Amino acid sequence: MVTADPRPLLHITDIVKHFPGAKALDGVDLEVHAGEVHCLLGQNGAGKSTLIKVLAGAHQPNSGEIRWNGEVVTIGSPTAALELGIATMYQELDVVDGLSVAENIFLGHELSRGGLLRRSEAHSRTRELLARLGHSEISPGREVGRLSAAGKQIVSMARALSHDARVIVMDEPSAVLDPEEVANLYRIVRSLSSEGVAVIYISHRLEEIREIGDRITVLKDGRTVAENLAVADTPTADLIRLMTGRTVEGDFGGGRGTHERGEPVLEVENLALAGVFEDVSFTVRAGQIVGLAGLVGAGRSEILETIYGARRATGGSIRVKGEKLRPGSVPAAVDAGIGLAPEERKSQGLLLDEPVYRNITLSTFARFARSGFLDERAERKAADEQITSLQVAPNDGARNIRTLSGGNQQKAMLARWLVHGCDILLLDEPTRGVDVGARAEIYALIRRLAASGAAVLMVSSEIEEVLGLADEVLVIAEGHVVHDGPADQIDEHKVLDLVMEGTHA
Repeated sequence: MVTADPRPLLHITDIVKHFPGAKALDGVDLEVHAGEVHCLLGQNGAGKSTLIKVLAGAHQPNSGEIRWNGEVVTIGSPTAALELGIATMYQELDVVDGLSVAENIFLGHELSRGGLLRRSEAHSRTRELLARLGHSEISPGREVGRLSAAGKQIVSMARALSHDARVIVMDEPSAVLDPEEVANLYRIVRSLSSEGVAVIYISHRLEEIREIGDRITVLKDGRTVAENLAVADTPTADLIRLMTGRTVEGDFGGGRGTHERGEPVLEVENLALAGVFEDVSFTVRAGQIVGLAGLVGAGRSEILETIYGARRATGGSIRVKGEKLRPGSVPAAVDAGIGLAPEERKSQGLLLDEPVYRNITLSTFARFARSGFLDERAERKAADEQITSLQVAPNDGARNIRTLSGGNQQKAMLARWLVHGCDILLLDEPTRGVDVGARAEIYALIRRLAASGAAVLMVSSEIEEVLGLADEVLVIAEGHVVHDGPADQIDEHKVLDLVMEGTHA
């Protein structure tokens, strides 16, 4: 951490931001010094996203003061923020799939002379930036849409660096990265801070804060409730209490269930998807949670999507309650009782401009059809029962689902399949982008669903989460199952060894 100048590089005082019917920020203070990694914590809805949009020039505060190097400034637009020296990397990656890597990095500040683009210089600068990030293998001319999510994240980082930013805001930067990529991210952050760049680091993963952070500011209900906490001196229990207002116990829903497992309900035998995975076999019983662990790109999500029928298997078979499932058919899978909560719930699972109740009943319209018309009263009643049962907050089915926190959107996804009567739940990264309080609620909910007889197959990039929630764990490496056994007979270090080596256990 560089601390040569005791004066804050960025100093925010009493920032207030109103939206119609809501006060998103109600007095936020933040002090960031050059060369430090300043972690911003808070539950979903605490005001973190609004604050970083104020810093990025996307929102204008109603009151408060922003000082840059001691001078009062107004950040009137995203361009003004970049000119000042503030670059923001949003959680929802803002790259343009149809453009090349170099075009994305210099989008909006293209290198040109006399009205002509200097492509060779852009490619040369891009190679320098990618090398600085440890990813020289990415070609400047490659179309971004052909990159993995982790690759797109690297392009977003390179774009921020291309502006010679003095403050870089990273919103959940590790959400789409595997353990090796996370280690590289830490290296990048440390390198930036050693050069005097300040990083505002937002993460729901408290272990990341311990690994990478210098100081912490905590937001709750739009206000700063603690600031400038030294990471090394602040217990995790204190951080959780500051964020949630309560002590969160039993991270994984109270431990492994003690109820008896039922009959096999999902049997996967020698399943294959050409070029992605092969020879995948396992069984999930009623009341059982089976977890898939492995690196990003190992084939875990594709296994779930193939079972769900979104991809057509090139080999093997799937049986549901003893009956062979027709491959490559989502309707057949749903009719058989299979529901999928995808990794990218906002883009793949939810209708963001529709109300909560409509998102819940989306796959069950036929049940509410009366003479060709939807019986909205019956539809609302079915949705409201699940909203209450799963404790979706706020308890308002008519509310636009876009306004819900990540944890409550995930609950709505689960409610959709419970309304449909699905008893085989495929959960892809069920707590991605979910704060620590809501995370504990989702763990308890998954446990409760399994205890009621549901069969759960889950994917998570957090090994601790897989081992803490699942009864059985499959480790996937490069499209192959390299371990299959009880969760309590394998630890995090062994999983990492397996996924990095790709050798059979």
